[in-house]
Amino acid sequence: MPEQTPPPWQWDEPTWRGHADRVRAGRSLSPSTWPGGARVAVALSFDSDHETIPLRDAETLPGKLAQGEYGARVGVPRILRLLQRHQAPASFFVPAVSALLHEGEAASYVEHGHEVALHGWIHERNTQIPAEAERELTLRAADTLERLTGARPVGIRTPSWDFSPHTLAITRELGLVYDSSLMADDEPYELLAGGEPTGVVEIPVEWIRDDAPYFMMERFGSLRPYTPPRGVLSIWKDEFDQAYAEGGLFQLTMHPHIIGHRSRMAILSELLEHISARSDVWYATHAQIAEYVLDQAAGTAPQEKTP
Repeated sequence: MPEQTPPPWQWDEPTWRGHADRVRAGRSLSPSTWPGGARVAVALSFDSDHETIPLRDAETLPGKLAQGEYGARVGVPRILRLLQRHQAPASFFVPAVSALLHEGEAASYVEHGHEVALHGWIHERNTQIPAEAERELTLRAADTLERLTGARPVGIRTPSWDFSPHTLAITRELGLVYDSSLMADDEPYELLAGGEPTGVVEIPVEWIRDDAPYFMMERFGSLRPYTPPRGVLSIWKDEFDQAYAEGGLFQLTMHPHIIGHRSRMAILSELLEHISARSDVWYATHAQIAEYVLDQAAGTAPQEKTP
């Protein structure tokens, strides 16, 4: 018989501490100032999942695939027009299969001055596959995005923000500058691996600042868009206003097939009007933010963020 693993309440300290310390937040990389004297940094991001989520789950009927296709066909053009109006660079996290399905889309992001970063191969559940499969899919995705855009990705957002025991090692093997999948702070910080600094910047996400929890719809499940768009706008405005008051980072995650609908683009437009009304805002890609905070931290002693 296989050896039984003791339940968590019976773990000894090395066991529970080992789990907690595998990947942890290290020194804060929150800078004292932002470029050009900006009061706040704004990092807009879009996960261009399109059809990959139903494909990942082997849902191959046209209905679900069409919902995803909407993101590429309608959502992306609307988003690019809005970003251009505000001269706001953004980061697009693109599953490689999504980029292959929509010829020219990934390259168009770069042409418009935006960043393309990793988001898995087919939006796989990376915590449910073997370590070697996760590694191979991530490397294959990086090669594919580089071929399609002419630029090697420098950052990753794991599909569904899942982080396996092997994700950070793969991230480091690829030489990526940053991750944007974890939630230990509002501000950028350095990732630790087993208590040791890695040099990898974490640009933290949060479900509060993600369109999916508010707007997803599952016909045969319990998911419903219970929060009206203007309720979400109120939350996001408050998140930005507090980031501005603290001189910090406002990071937002959206999906073209979700935010790209008319009533939701209306609130995104209003949010960007609210943000752009401030003269001291730095719109930046996640890569630009990671590079800036690393430059600012260079040569300084590691220190924990003061609460």
